[in-house]
Amino acid sequence: MGGPTYVGPFEPLIDMGKRFETAKKLVEVKKVYSVTDAIALLKTFPKAGFDEAVELHINLGIDPSKGDQQVRGTIAFPHGVGKSKRVIAFVEAAKEAEAKAAGADIVGGEELIAEIASKGVLDFDVAVATPAMMPKIAKLAKLLGPKGLMPNPKNDTVGPNVAKMIGEQKAGKQSFKNDTTANIHQIVGRVSMSEIQLKENLTPFIDQIRKIKPASSKGIYFKNAVLTTTMGPGIKVDLNS
Repeated sequence: MGGPTYVGPFEPLIDMGKRFETAKKLVEVKKVYSVTDAIALLKTFPKAGFDEAVELHINLGIDPSKGDQQVRGTIAFPHGVGKSKRVIAFVEAAKEAEAKAAGADIVGGEELIAEIASKGVLDFDVAVATPAMMPKIAKLAKLLGPKGLMPNPKNDTVGPNVAKMIGEQKAGKQSFKNDTTANIHQIVGRVSMSEIQLKENLTPFIDQIRKIKPASSKGIYFKNAVLTTTMGPGIKVDLNS
């Protein structure tokens, strides 16, 4: 008799493995692809049961332990990244109506801060705040900081123009920064997007990271880069050409 036949909840796992192996065979392991060719290739991967994210992972020639070699910024992708952000706005009472009208999902001041501090529940993707609220939000730093949710002027989430900040975040503005291993991981689109749309998202993102190369970073800046999908194999890409 043959071995056991797995059914029910195991079937998606089997299908996922088959899709990955099929996609993996399409990628030449030792080849470094151009951005255009990499996008075309990932579009041929077997489709999952959902709209997978397209991700770019870059290893930079920086020393992440040095303050003057941090790479961070914000970017509004021309075609978004296919995910609607849940935005919380920490504002004074006089600006609450403005924040709600701009589309913030959660709006409040000191009472909201106290509630989050007490419950520890973070039901949002990005936080914006007015300068006046920042001293009050300090009590949430240990909760928000490790998750990258602390409002910061450097990523345009602290400022007096509440409507502008919320509008940009709702439109798909993304923040990025290197991690402790000198890598940047960023969703740059969705598999359902066209090749042209994906390239129009990727190109300005790569250009921006190139432009903000730290002056003290020497040698090769883009050391390695991989383009992939949520459930797919990595495709090595050349960002130095």
